[in-house]
Amino acid sequence: MAGGTKWTYFASSNAQNSRSPEVLFDLLVSCSSEQGFSQVAYGALTDAEPTRRPEYLPAAVTVNFPSAWRERYAERRYNAIDPVVRRTTMQSAPFLWDQLAHKYQLQPGEMRVLNEAKEAGLKHGVTVPLFGPFGQLSVVSFASSFDDVDPEYRLSRLNALAWQSHHTFAEIAPSSEGKCHMKVALSEREKDCLRWVEEGKSSCEIGVILRVSENTVNFHLKNAMRKLETNSRTHCLAKAIRPGLI
Repeated sequence: MAGGTKWTYFASSNAQNSRSPEVLFDLLVSCSSEQGFSQVAYGALTDAEPTRRPEYLPAAVTVNFPSAWRERYAERRYNAIDPVVRRTTMQSAPFLWDQLAHKYQLQPGEMRVLNEAKEAGLKHGVTVPLFGPFGQLSVVSFASSFDDVDPEYRLSRLNALAWQSHHTFAEIAPSSEGKCHMKVALSEREKDCLRWVEEGKSSCEIGVILRVSENTVNFHLKNAMRKLETNSRTHCLAKAIRPGLI
């Protein structure tokens, strides 16, 4: 995806002026498909009822997993044992479904869900936890039907895409975060650093490109994160793109 142009499209006037979640979800699927992940699920894991069990598969408008798998998942109440659901609340960063069994001692029921998902065509998956105010947790999961796709290689771009789409959806269904329209002025150097973050560059690589030290790059990125009240570069990038700050 050269130049990240389709990511930026999420922040364009056409996307933000649309009042249709279906249109935005189609854009999300289109972007993720270019990375080899054409199956997408987006929704909230928490709501106003903190004791309610997280529901992984959201409303049909924001999930395009195979219908047979969704029906099986619902009939067998797999949300109660799905390791992706159960482990998302423990994660602070995106994770690969393939790594769950290596990182945790999964129960037989959890392994059954993962194995049956593969049989249903969800060969590899990436899940991005999306943290909001007051403990709110949403999630975007990307899955691929290809055996040879490399989810780890695509992780940073799918992470950025998840955050950008999350903020765009917030524009048409405002949450407490979506209602916060901050007037922020980023410096030109902060903008430069964020633009290269969008291209997947590390602080070291950005320093070489801009002919400054790695510490200087980190300084500017931390300033941008502070101004936009974010705790990660990806979240900062998403919040900067949405109102056109970069």
